[in-house]
Amino acid sequence: MGDAAVKMTTLNLSMPSPPRTVGPRPEQWDETRSVFPIYLALAKQLTLEIPFAPDKRILPEKGDADLYAKIQTWLDSMDQQVLVYQLRHLLQMTTLNASEAGLRALLQRHLRKPSKSNMDRDKVDFLLVQYFALCAPPKVYHKQIELEDVAQVMKPVLGEVSTAPISWCEPLEKMIVALRGFRSLRDVLKTSFVEQGRKVKDEAGKMFYEPAPLVAFVRFNFLMRRTLIELMHADLIATRAGLGQLDSHDVKAIDCRLFGLTASEPITRVRQIADEWKQPFQQEYTERTVNEAFEKLLCLRTAIEKALEKVAPKSAETVDAAPQAPAALEKEPVAPSTRPTPKESGKNGDSLNILDFEACLEQIWEQLIAAPPARGRSMTTVKIGTARILMSSWEVTAFVNEDSPSAEDLRRAVVARAIVTAATESARESGNATQLDRALSLARVEVSRLQERVDVAKQAKDTEAAVNLGISTKRLISALDEAEKL
Repeated sequence: MGDAAVKMTTLNLSMPSPPRTVGPRPEQWDETRSVFPIYLALAKQLTLEIPFAPDKRILPEKGDADLYAKIQTWLDSMDQQVLVYQLRHLLQMTTLNASEAGLRALLQRHLRKPSKSNMDRDKVDFLLVQYFALCAPPKVYHKQIELEDVAQVMKPVLGEVSTAPISWCEPLEKMIVALRGFRSLRDVLKTSFVEQGRKVKDEAGKMFYEPAPLVAFVRFNFLMRRTLIELMHADLIATRAGLGQLDSHDVKAIDCRLFGLTASEPITRVRQIADEWKQPFQQEYTERTVNEAFEKLLCLRTAIEKALEKVAPKSAETVDAAPQAPAALEKEPVAPSTRPTPKESGKNGDSLNILDFEACLEQIWEQLIAAPPARGRSMTTVKIGTARILMSSWEVTAFVNEDSPSAEDLRRAVVARAIVTAATESARESGNATQLDRALSLARVEVSRLQERVDVAKQAKDTEAAVNLGISTKRLISALDEAEKL
C-alpha cells in the first residue's frame, strides 16, 4: 500500500504542467478592438444577444487569452448571422463608416478567413468599395477612375498590386465603358449589369480574392454605384422640374396609376414622394430590388410627363431633355480647349474662364480673404465675371476657416452656383449660350452629388451639415432653373 502511494506521488510529480495559455499578439488585439464596436452596433441594430455585460464592452488596451477567445467566438457567430445588406445599412446609417481603421480591420478579418462562403465574398466586395469611397481623395470622385487610382487608395489593405489587364475581368471593363454613355435610369434597366457583375464573381471562384482582381472589382462596383446614384438624381431633378411646370399651369392632380397610386393623385402628394425618395441601397441589394426601385421612379417621371403633354407639349419635351449626362463626371470639369483667350473673356476684362472650377474656387477664396466679412454678417457678395454671388455665413466659413468634409461639399455647391450664374449673365450679354450649356451640364452633376451628401449627413444625424448643405443645394438648383429659362 505504501509502495503504491509512493509510486502515485512520483507519477504525479513527473507529469508535465499544463501549457501556459498565450494571449493575443498586439496586432491581433488591436484589430479586435477596432472591429468590436461595429459588431456591437450590429447586434443592437438586429437585437441579437451580446454576451458581454454593458460595463465590459469597452475593451482594455491589452487583452488576455480567455477574453480574446470569447470575443472571437462571438464575432464568428455574428458573421454567420449578419447578412450583407444589414452590414451595408449599418455602415451607411452611422459614423462607423468614417473609421478607416475599423473598415480596414473588418476587411482584413474577412480576407483572412481560410474558408469563405458567398456571403463572406459579398461582404468583402461591399467593404472594399466602402473603404475606397472613404479614403479616396475628393478629386477621384469627379474623374474617370483608373485601376492605378484604386490600387493606390487600397494599398493599406491589399499592399502593392499589379494593374495589368486580367483577361477574365474584361467583361467588367466593357460594362464600365458602357456606363459612360448612360443618360437615364432607362438605359440601366435595359441592361443586366448588376447580374453580370455577380456572374463574373461567381465564375472567378478563389481567384476573386487575389489583389489584382479585387482592385478591378472595386473600380467596377464604385463606378456602377456612382452612375446609378447620379442617374437616379438626374431623373429626380427632371421629375421635380416637371412638377414645377405643372404648378405653373395650375394643375392640381395627375394620373399616377403607373406608379400604383390613383387616377387623380394630388400634386402635393406626388411632390412629397419625389422629395422623400430613398436610395435603393439600404435593403437587400440585388438586380431585382434595384430595378424595382428604379422602375417606380421612372413610372413617376412618366406620369408627370404624360400630364405635361396634356397641358403643354413643349414643356414635356423640356423635361424629357432635362438633366442628362451625369457621365460628365467621367471627365475633368475643364478641358484645356475650353480655356478662353483674353478676347473671349467677360466685358470686365477678367481672363478667368467661368467654366474653370478650380480657378473659380480660387477667385472666391481670394475675394473673401482680401475683404473678410464682418462678424455676424448673414450674407456676403463675391463677383465672378459680371455676376454677383450672394453667400451665406456658413458658406463663407467653409471657405475661410473650415476643412471638414461638409466644408468641401459647401465650397463645391457655391462654385457650381457661381459658374452657372456667371455663365447665365454672359449668355444674356453675348447671346451665345455655348458656355451656359457646359455650365449646366457641370452643375447638374454637382446637384446629383450634393443631394447624396445631404442624405449622408441626415443618416449620420449631422443636422447642421444636412440643413446648411440642403439650403446651398437648393440655391444651386434655383440657379439652374433660372438659367434654363434662357
